[in-house]
Amino acid sequence: MTRKGKWQLSGKVGQMFTAHFRMNMLLLNEIQHKEGNYTEKRNGSLVTEFLLLGLSENIKIETFLFVFFLVIYVFTLFGNVTLLTACVYDHKLHTPMYFFLGNLSFIDICYSSVTVPNMLRQLLGQKCISFSGCAAQMYAYLLLGCTECVLLAVMAYDRYVAISFPLRYTVIMSKSVCISMAVFCWFSDSLIALLVTILVLRLPLCGHNIIDHFFCEATAFLKISCADTSFIEMVIFSAATYVLVFPSIFTLLSYTRIIITIVRIRSAEGRYKAFSTCTSHLIVVTIFYSTALSMYMKPTSKNSANQDKMVSVFYTVTPPMLNPMIYSLRNKDVKIALLKITQRNIFD
Repeated sequence: MTRKGKWQLSGKVGQMFTAHFRMNMLLLNEIQHKEGNYTEKRNGSLVTEFLLLGLSENIKIETFLFVFFLVIYVFTLFGNVTLLTACVYDHKLHTPMYFFLGNLSFIDICYSSVTVPNMLRQLLGQKCISFSGCAAQMYAYLLLGCTECVLLAVMAYDRYVAISFPLRYTVIMSKSVCISMAVFCWFSDSLIALLVTILVLRLPLCGHNIIDHFFCEATAFLKISCADTSFIEMVIFSAATYVLVFPSIFTLLSYTRIIITIVRIRSAEGRYKAFSTCTSHLIVVTIFYSTALSMYMKPTSKNSANQDKMVSVFYTVTPPMLNPMIYSLRNKDVKIALLKITQRNIFD
């Protein structure tokens, strides 16, 4: 694979992705149209919207939190859009590493946009969300969160191949292999997200429509249902094992092999640079995996609402903000690419 190769899905893969996406949307629309059957109360009334309590009910604290998370959101969008632009427009960055980084930036833009804007609305006092909006938000954050979990493991494997087998890197991580990995991440996790969303939204809500969270999180939804949720909790636990436990173990093994390879480097400067990069990557990966594991790998009854909200902030807000800075904005190749793009726009 040449460095100038264009990273685009083939027509066949693109059609498969489009068809799969449409199928998911049709199923979600079916859920939304039948919302009365899924949310019927014992007294016969229907739930058409939910009240999200948000992070705080203190007006002074809410003002501070609004400014704080607004700054984080703007920084997240700026960093990820900048990185994604560099990966798309600079041909020198059309390599496996930056192909996956571009995917990660796109996921982080969407992932933070699914939860943070709604959080900001709640901090301004607008805490209601429709049933359809709640269903769409639940599916979107599950899809994007699960995809990021698997993608981080794929990126760790990419770095392992690049450091341990530099001469065979372009052969092992060929264009077709990279596209297949990316498609696998999106397709497999979209099925998991759809399954969990359907099961959760089918639960009868016999008590109230108040969700003690800042977005329509699946486990928070279980707490307002009067039905037996043990089966759904088992499904969520199994899904978390696939998208969290296995990728985290795989990532740990990849970085262990990377560190072993780095130790053998003779140059002290080379070892320091490589260790610094690995440490930064592991910090983000640790934050994302550890908080998500603590959220989904234990019974829902053992989680307090405040604890759930704090943990959710760490894995929905923090990684998308840190990823651009840690993975690439300190990278020399990215800086050169951004400089070229800026100069080109100025002269044009």
